[in-house]
Amino acid sequence: MKALVLSGGTGSRLRPFSYSMPKQLIPIANKPVLERVLDNIRDLGVTEIGIIVGNHVEEIAEALGDGARLGVEITYIPQESPQGLAQCVQLAQDFLGDDDFVMYLGDNMLPEGIAEAAAEFHALRPAAQVLVAQVEDPRAFGVAEVDATGVVERLVEKPPVPRSNLALIGVYFFTPAIHQAVDSIVPSARGELEITDAIQWLVTDGQTVRAQEYRGYWKDTGRVEDVLECNQMLLDGIERRVEGEVDDQSVLIGAVVVEPGAKITRSFVEGPVVIGAGTVLEDSHVGPHTSIGRDCVLSGTHLDYSIALDGATISAVRGLHGSLLGRSAAVTGIDLASRHHRLVVGDHTRVEVAA
Repeated sequence: MKALVLSGGTGSRLRPFSYSMPKQLIPIANKPVLERVLDNIRDLGVTEIGIIVGNHVEEIAEALGDGARLGVEITYIPQESPQGLAQCVQLAQDFLGDDDFVMYLGDNMLPEGIAEAAAEFHALRPAAQVLVAQVEDPRAFGVAEVDATGVVERLVEKPPVPRSNLALIGVYFFTPAIHQAVDSIVPSARGELEITDAIQWLVTDGQTVRAQEYRGYWKDTGRVEDVLECNQMLLDGIERRVEGEVDDQSVLIGAVVVEPGAKITRSFVEGPVVIGAGTVLEDSHVGPHTSIGRDCVLSGTHLDYSIALDGATISAVRGLHGSLLGRSAAVTGIDLASRHHRLVVGDHTRVEVAA
């Protein structure tokens, strides 16, 4: 089995971040989403991975290299413009050959892994198997209508009146039968080759398509709110580890990770929190569910439920909550302790916060 990871989208819902970095590289609990995806795939014993890449190919390649650091072999497959998930399968046909493969959206978080789904696919080997989850409003998703045995009877992309609440969640298992399907469909009304149409083609052709309901935590990290929620969920599972320098005037409570080279002075940190290597924290208060990247500087700052990416500088800003600060961003300001202040700041951006 091989794997196909889709990392070529524009990330419009995560702007301004997606102007300067691919959304799949945004770190959650200080580890990029895309690395977590590759970890899940490697845990299946799958090491040959093709990654569909768009405008950010250089940055993704710099972050992942040839995959050796992660125990996999990566082949980069360029996509000039996003034209649907089924088009990604077409672009990867030479790489995939006649192998079964798992297709995984590179911005989806499934921290509990997909081993159970893979085992079912190997045991039953339908033409295709999709992971689905129950959602409150299926209209924004591809929707599967499934019989009592788990066989898919019908798939519909973003139905205005859904007949099921089972949404496709971005992980698919395919046999080589999918190649004929993607070559047989036409673009949808929005001009894309929809993977739901290709899978429906298999159903109409009489081939077996199965759905497995995923009951673990799942999140599409396409919005700032989703990134912060997912960060909270992952931080809730960390264990205390202090490898950096903490002075005797600082207090660390609960599950706090202080990576090597970090320095904490006259500060209060209430976990779960991750503080990256080389970061300096002084005269500050960091509250629960916060991830601070590498080589950041926080001075006279109070923040919680936030993410600061590598190299961010935050000075004299109190009351930050639910914020996402980009790489090498600089935020300065006055005391905002009387209110929660939310900031979304892109890479290399300077912001002065005023009352």
